[in-house]
Amino acid sequence: MPPADFLDLPDRSAKPRTTGLTHVLDPGAGVRTVADLLSSAAAHIDIWKVGWGTAYVDAGLDAKIALLRRQGIAVCLGGTMLEIAWAQDRAERCLAWAAGAGFDHVEVSRGTVPMSLQDKGRLIALAARRFTVLAEVGSKAPGDQQAARTWPHECLRDLDAGAALVVTEGRQSGTVGTFDSAGRVRPDVVEAVVSAVDPSRVVFEAPRSTQQAWFVRRFGPDVNLGNVGLGEVLSVETLRLGLRSDTAALPTQQSAGAGPA
Repeated sequence: MPPADFLDLPDRSAKPRTTGLTHVLDPGAGVRTVADLLSSAAAHIDIWKVGWGTAYVDAGLDAKIALLRRQGIAVCLGGTMLEIAWAQDRAERCLAWAAGAGFDHVEVSRGTVPMSLQDKGRLIALAARRFTVLAEVGSKAPGDQQAARTWPHECLRDLDAGAALVVTEGRQSGTVGTFDSAGRVRPDVVEAVVSAVDPSRVVFEAPRSTQQAWFVRRFGPDVNLGNVGLGEVLSVETLRLGLRSDTAALPTQQSAGAGPA
């Protein structure tokens, strides 16, 4: 079947992309699940984060990474595992292992173990020697709504330390960091971040469809979205292209030439 090409849709960047990134969260999917998803959605996935510490215990990790690399998808080690390694004074061993396993991106965060901004900056600099670094900003703790004015400072520090992108915290739940406890976007935080950092260098974690739609409406189809669920990849692409009611901008029949004479 030939690809559909009969609708007028927004311009959308193509892979390899530097903007409009879709960053997915893998909670430990099996190789067959990954292969099945890639068969239909590989063109719409840019960064694949192997979440939490699942990389440490996944017997199928080598096969999974091989599949992703063949599709031109960057593979990112989740920040929690690196935080734990750092807390045990084994960050360098963790990064050496990640490089050998085939990761090309790593996330540096400080949401699981106590870590100063100075220590985070040193960890970013260490990781940036071998990897593209995504630096996560914002608290993972429910109810800990950091004031919007505090976000730009950490974002800029992380970029100066060597991060390629900053990631605004949202977790898998979509109820912390950039969001309130009900999952609503905190616009003051978003605007504070983009007042200091070009949106092309920000990945907004947005696991819920209502959150994804908000960011697409605010920044357009080429906004960077993170922590997208594996089952939501095609859905997110339709949001970007205005193929869902949440983001569709439809002409009226009369303006489209189909109205009454």
